[in-house]
Amino acid sequence: MSEEGLMDTERTRAYIDSFWDDEILPTLEPYVAIPAQSIVFDPDWEANGFIDEAVNMAYEWVVDQDLPGATTEIFRIPGRTPLLFVEVPGDDRGTVLLYGHLDKQPPMEGWEPDLGPWKPVFRDGKLYGRGGADDGYAVFASVAAVKALREQGLSHPRLVFVIECSEESGSVDLPAYMDAYEHRIGTVDLVVCLDSGCGDYERLWLTTSLRGTVAGNLRVDILREGVHSGRASGIVPSSFRIARELIGRLEDSATGEILPEALHVEIPQERIDQAEATAKALAESEEEQMPFVDGAGPISESPAELLINRSWRPALSVTGAAGMPHVSQAGNVLRPYTELRLSLRVPPTLDKPTATQTVKSLLEADPPYGAQVTFTPNNANAGWHAPPLAPWLSEAVDEASKIYFGPPAGYIGEGGTIPFMGMLGDKFPEAQFVITGVLGPASNAHGPNEFLHIAMGKGVTMAVAHMIHRFQERVCEAR
Repeated sequence: MSEEGLMDTERTRAYIDSFWDDEILPTLEPYVAIPAQSIVFDPDWEANGFIDEAVNMAYEWVVDQDLPGATTEIFRIPGRTPLLFVEVPGDDRGTVLLYGHLDKQPPMEGWEPDLGPWKPVFRDGKLYGRGGADDGYAVFASVAAVKALREQGLSHPRLVFVIECSEESGSVDLPAYMDAYEHRIGTVDLVVCLDSGCGDYERLWLTTSLRGTVAGNLRVDILREGVHSGRASGIVPSSFRIARELIGRLEDSATGEILPEALHVEIPQERIDQAEATAKALAESEEEQMPFVDGAGPISESPAELLINRSWRPALSVTGAAGMPHVSQAGNVLRPYTELRLSLRVPPTLDKPTATQTVKSLLEADPPYGAQVTFTPNNANAGWHAPPLAPWLSEAVDEASKIYFGPPAGYIGEGGTIPFMGMLGDKFPEAQFVITGVLGPASNAHGPNEFLHIAMGKGVTMAVAHMIHRFQERVCEAR
């Protein structure tokens, strides 16, 4: 046991480094190969069995780790994706919940010739393939952190792992489990989420906010069937042009600014200050930020402004289309309809029902030319804004970054959504939150050539062990 119950940080580093090499990476490799697409992308997930394969693999691995006293279960509710639940007994004066997920995004086109979504490849300190960083590593890293503490004979609080399988579909199945197994989770004092990003790979990063999402399909119907474009154009308005006009109600096409004031919020000054500090820290990083084509560049020349755009301002993406043939099959036909998939990121503190209704009303009101226009929301998620860190936790985060990385911790708002954070924030308003992750520059979650930065994964695991230890120290000091 470490002297006087103190953590030996070099011993922690050595143990976790070895555990990743010997236990985690050999398990992540076959996990990446499982095409466990989330239910939105694989409606036949239950029959296909890939999600079950992934959760069963994780379950068996955790059981094989033989954590003394641990209870490892797969919860199942009929018709819903499974949930892996691990409870590790410890000090009964506090509970730390660790969160991750095992479902994945779809393959996406554009992978390099020797890479692929379900083809795990180790290269230059990275594991390429879908899901390793987003965020299949989470359950394995959580176990590693606990084992590193136990290897030194250090006590720890009660630990609960919640590993879901519908996060990439908006965590649609998670609320049912949170309600059904509330008594098993208990009261949570600290939440550690490993599903977020990092500004670089040089320090520990904490996520301060997450944008919400209003996503849905905008469909414009103008004809019952397609008509020769030479005969109809100039008489029948293009359904695509009508869709463009409708989107123009929402977004300034020249700047990308979202126009309705109801979709904006006042940005806290603290987050503006943090964005400016983060921009200065990242200015020293040589990591590629975005894979622009030659000659292209970002919306703004101000790094701080870009960080604020990504974390607190609404932004629209068109992520899919229907009613359009492939260009190789596109004849001279004025198409009867256009359907576009809209993904609107909204500020962290914006009310979700208000945002959804604002978008729907704006797009459907007074349709041009009497066209049939519908906006069907099918993935709306609230954002999340982190509560202030308790002084002990702020110190622990900074210590962990300095010990295991070198520089002090960084703080950054993320543009994505983790629905579980909002659920936990509502359920445990007094809890502290550490939202972190390994998705840094060029890691390209959801896109082609996604990778897990292995050294970052190891460092984050070490930091989690450190924060759990500091939580336990605080519990002991309170006695």
